[in-house]
Amino acid sequence: MPSLKRRKRRKQYYTAYNNVQLIRGGKPFFDCLHEMIAAAKETIHLQTYIFGSDDTGAQVAEALKAAVQRGVKVYMLVDGYASQSLPASFISSLKEAGINFRFFAPLFKSGDFYFGRRLHHKVVVTDAQYALVGGINITDRYNDTPGEPAWLDFAVHVHGEAALELCRICNKTWDKSPAAVKPRPCPQIDFQGIISKESACEVGIRRNDWVRRKNQVSSTYVEMCRSAKSRIVILSSYFMPGRVIRRQLKLAVKRGVQVKVITAGVSDVPLAKYAERFLYDWLLRNKIELFEYQPRVLHGKVAVCDEDWVTIGSYNINDISAYASIELNLNIRNAAFAKQTAGVLLGIAEKDCIAVTEELHLKYRSVFRRFAWWVSFQFIRIVFYLFTFYFRHKSRNN
Repeated sequence: MPSLKRRKRRKQYYTAYNNVQLIRGGKPFFDCLHEMIAAAKETIHLQTYIFGSDDTGAQVAEALKAAVQRGVKVYMLVDGYASQSLPASFISSLKEAGINFRFFAPLFKSGDFYFGRRLHHKVVVTDAQYALVGGINITDRYNDTPGEPAWLDFAVHVHGEAALELCRICNKTWDKSPAAVKPRPCPQIDFQGIISKESACEVGIRRNDWVRRKNQVSSTYVEMCRSAKSRIVILSSYFMPGRVIRRQLKLAVKRGVQVKVITAGVSDVPLAKYAERFLYDWLLRNKIELFEYQPRVLHGKVAVCDEDWVTIGSYNINDISAYASIELNLNIRNAAFAKQTAGVLLGIAEKDCIAVTEELHLKYRSVFRRFAWWVSFQFIRIVFYLFTFYFRHKSRNN
C-alpha cells in the first residue's frame, strides 16, 4: 500500500472521473483524431511539435477548416523549430479559413539559428471533454501510408475531468503571446453525472518545463522505480537516462524488480542511437533486460509499473526532455488499463524485437564502434550541459 504522504500527494494532481483508451499510432490514431474533430461543437485545441503540409497534415487541416465552418473555435499551436518548414501559403490558408494559428515562440530566432525551449508535447482537446495525448506528430511518417507503415508510437484517448484540465493548460500555453487571440474559456463540467464511478479511473497530468520549474514527468519515472514491487516495462525512443534515473533503475533491480526496456533498433537520429548504445554496457551489467525494436522506427514513450499504473506522452527519457523541452504525460492508475498496456508492450518485445544479451552485445561491439558510441554520448552530454546551464541560469534570474 502506498504511504499516506504519497496518497495525499497523488490526490493533488489526479482527477477521478475519466474513461481512457490506449490508441496505437498510424491509422487508429488518425481515425480517432478525425472522429474527435468531426464531433467537436465548441472548441478544438491542437498543440504539437511537428505539423506537416504533406497528405496527413493536409487532411487534418481540411478537417479543422470544416470544423470552423460549423462554428467551432479552433486554436492551433505548433513548435517554431520543428514546424518551421510549413509553407507560408499553407499557413495563410489556415488563417483565411478562420483557424487561430500561431507558432510557439523561441527566445531567439533568425534565419540561421533557433534558440529556446521547444513545444514538444502533442495534445488535442475538443469541447473540454475529450483529449488525445501521446508522442504522435501530424505528418505522414506517423500515419499508415500506402506501402509505408507508421512509426511505432502510442497515445491515450481520455474522456473526463483530465480533458477539462488539459483544456485549461492549452488555454494558458496559447495565451503566452500578447498578440494571440484570447481563447474561449473552458466551461465548467460535472463529469460525475456523465461517467460512472464503476468505469472511471484516475488520470494525472504531468509536465516538464525547466524554465517554469516543472519536472513532474521526470519525477514520475523516479517514483516508478522507487515504488515498483515486481516489474517495470519501458518503451522509449532516444533512451539516454540521466544519473538520477539510472541510479533508481539500478536500485529497483537490486530490490528484485524486473526491468524491461524496449528501445529503437532503427533510429531516425543515428547520433542519438550511437549514444544510446554506449549505455548498453551499464544496462546489461545492472541486469536490465534490453530489447531493440526491428520493423521500423520506434518513437513511442510509454512505461508500466507493476501492471498497476501507466505513464504515456511526449517525454523521452533523456536530458532534452528533462531540461530543454515542454513535455506532457498522463499518469493513469487503473489496473485493467495497465494490464492491457503491459500486454501490448510485452507482445512487442516478444514478436518484434531482438533481445540484446551480453553475448550479442559483445559480438557486435568492436573497438571502433565503442569509440563512436562514446564520442556520440560525450557530444550529446556536452550539448545538453551547455543548453541546460543557460536555462538554469535564466530560471534563477526570473
